[in-house]
Amino acid sequence: MKILVPVKRVVDYNVKIRVKADGSGVELANVKMSMNPFDEISVEEALRLKEAGKASEVVVVSIGPAKAEETLRTALAMGADRAVLVETDELVEPLAVAKILKGVTETEQPGLVIVGKQAIDDDSNQTGQMLSALLGWAQGTFASKIELGADKASVTREVDGGLQTIAVKLPAVVTTDLRLNEPRYASLPNIMKAKKKPLDKKTPADFGVDTTPRLKVLKTEEPSGRKAGVKVKSVAELVDKLKNEAGVL
Repeated sequence: MKILVPVKRVVDYNVKIRVKADGSGVELANVKMSMNPFDEISVEEALRLKEAGKASEVVVVSIGPAKAEETLRTALAMGADRAVLVETDELVEPLAVAKILKGVTETEQPGLVIVGKQAIDDDSNQTGQMLSALLGWAQGTFASKIELGADKASVTREVDGGLQTIAVKLPAVVTTDLRLNEPRYASLPNIMKAKKKPLDKKTPADFGVDTTPRLKVLKTEEPSGRKAGVKVKSVAELVDKLKNEAGVL
């Protein structure tokens, strides 16, 4: 069985985000970029399933600028077999991403698509669910454990009340949560080997997808600084401040 894993190039999670002076967005110039952490977990899980004999091939795909090839090479260095780069310099929203991934999925014919539950740049948490709907496949979201069978997968997912285990029929789309695994580091020999692994390049037009944004960002602002708290001497004073100063009672 083949496993398809989408990965996204985002600002590294250790970098402090800065807003552009004109408020048009986030500053990306001269900022360290890396693979989205949830996608790293997805790649790791796919590799573990392959090592366990449950999968025969792991294919990674990324949608973004030419520099996203670096992110794909990282996934190849971790152990993925092949990579596909759908190259575009436009900002691609989740629905367009899902439509492109639908085209890639129909071309590659995987038995399982493992998607990070969300990207840390926009936090949309939409692509996996949209892809499942477009394909008409079963889905398991927020997975903290995945077990593959002959024609179905057992997915343990994190919900508000604890853990829920569901059975999904393959082919399926699964989105990963943080506690699924701990991603491996790519070794230097594997980094060198990754440079020779196959990488196909496509464009959104190859899949008939219009990536024109449907949303318009009017302004981006940094959150206001946290105000210092105050100490009160009694419950009565606390209630008075909440009622007359904060206006929450």
